[in-house]
Amino acid sequence: MRKKIMVGIAMSMVSISTFAGGFLTNTNQNVRFLRNPARDGAIGIDGVYSNPAGVAFLNDGFHLSLNIQNVHQTRTIHTGFPLFNFNANNPGQTEHRFKGVADAPVLPSIQLAYNKDNWSYQFGFAIVGGGGKCEFEDGLGSFESIVSGMIASKAKVVNEELYAPLGALGIPGMVDHKMGNGYAYDSYMRGRQYYYGFTFGAARKLNDNLSLYGGLRMLYGSANYYGYVRDIKVQHITGVNSEMVLAKEHFGELAKQLYGIAGQLEANGETAKAAALKGAADQVAINALSTEDIELNCDQTGWGVAPIIGIDYKTGKFNFGAKYEFKTRMRLKNKSANSESYKGLAASNELLGKYIDGKKVAEDSPALLTVGAQYSPIKSLRLNLGYHHYFDVDTKQYKGSVVGDTNEYLFGAEYDINKIFQISAGGQLTRYDMTDDFMNDISFNVNSYSFGFGLGINLKENIKLNLAYFQTNYEDYDKKQQVSGMELTNSFTRTNRVLGIGVDFTF
Repeated sequence: MRKKIMVGIAMSMVSISTFAGGFLTNTNQNVRFLRNPARDGAIGIDGVYSNPAGVAFLNDGFHLSLNIQNVHQTRTIHTGFPLFNFNANNPGQTEHRFKGVADAPVLPSIQLAYNKDNWSYQFGFAIVGGGGKCEFEDGLGSFESIVSGMIASKAKVVNEELYAPLGALGIPGMVDHKMGNGYAYDSYMRGRQYYYGFTFGAARKLNDNLSLYGGLRMLYGSANYYGYVRDIKVQHITGVNSEMVLAKEHFGELAKQLYGIAGQLEANGETAKAAALKGAADQVAINALSTEDIELNCDQTGWGVAPIIGIDYKTGKFNFGAKYEFKTRMRLKNKSANSESYKGLAASNELLGKYIDGKKVAEDSPALLTVGAQYSPIKSLRLNLGYHHYFDVDTKQYKGSVVGDTNEYLFGAEYDINKIFQISAGGQLTRYDMTDDFMNDISFNVNSYSFGFGLGINLKENIKLNLAYFQTNYEDYDKKQQVSGMELTNSFTRTNRVLGIGVDFTF
């Protein structure tokens, strides 16, 4: 049973690390992306990220883009399990909702380019993974399903193998005692993760139609995970009275009582009864240890570098762009101040071991291929298409291998109303290749479609203001599995909304 409670706690704690980042690379590194996400074949200062080779076709001089985004995300999991019926705080309910809220009030990014003759020297900064703090106020369903199952199992064992037999043997105080299936606990977790990306590169125009790009991106990862599982309570029944008591105290007092009675029996020469009672007391004492409070407090830092190459080709009313970002090898090092009880459990559990002090954790950022095209049927209108392929399978992750790669399909358009105002809009379709084995409340990625729209305002000849709204709508992913002969169900989904404001300068 100690192993079961360890697994449950591991599920709760590890889930924090999946709130942001990981396979989800932040492509919203400029407000122009929010206005129209299909920017892979467009030419503009935001191309420092989306189409760096195309930036070489901008006019000579400095080009600067400053951006701020406000991001609000939620993760919602509906978990159903028959034993949830015995939760003392939600009696009679077999399905519980677990909601995590993540906010990034200010998500900044900068793109800078200096063009001279045929050369373009570029720098970019953005939060390329993560970008906020996420909180699950009530923990996760994976932990509650383990706690409820653990309590029910313990109740069956204690009643059938301890109270009833010892009562029949005439052990004092055992006849009227029982342990019910009722349970309660307190769980909380919070995760904060930022991947800072610094990009340096240069593009060169080979002629009026073709340009090439080469650069490097350095990622610096910083994260903190804090959470606890505490105050696990069990239902103690004495005659017709029932009360919820702390599990560690319940089992601790029971073990103390059993050891005392065993000593009396041994003193009276009833060695067989005494030996049986000591064995039972040992098991009860283990139950007390397995339900102690556990606290996680871990900082992680690490960095990695990867090259980037790109190409842009112009012909007539068309422009084509492509970029390949190589995989970034990331190893995050832990600096932890976990509770002593956590350290004892983590030493024998792989998932909990992810947060052991001094450990290095593999969290690679996948390689990414982007291709895009822009078509201008008339001077004031630009139509865009794009495609992203993330090579997730080739990454090394602490949580294990990935089933398949991720694909994104993008489209959009931009129209010049007049010399001052522009309007744009677009969409993105994201498709993952995941199976039930990979989907759980520790880590889930669900298919989605996104749309964005916005306004460009030329405040001056060399200053443009960008305003945008972007929203992602996620599908539900339903999963069913059998746990100890009972059906455990999960339904996963998310929400995501972004507001952005940016200013572009040329000088």
